[in-house]
Amino acid sequence: MRLHLNGEEKVVEADTVAALVTALGLDARKVAVERNLEIVPKSLYGQVGLADGDRIEIVHFIGGG
Repeated sequence: MRLHLNGEEKVVEADTVAALVTALGLDARKVAVERNLEIVPKSLYGQVGLADGDRIEIVHFIGGG
């Protein structure tokens, strides 16, 4: 499936937000995901499906001091 991921077109093998986060090797606890300009609640990552051409933005939370 082709997605626009953080501004770049990517081909991925994922059908849900949870599968995408896992496929990218990310920790779901440390990211926020937006699908087609709408924030996806973490509790729905496994239920929100992806479609060809979706626009996905993923932001990583980084701690520091």
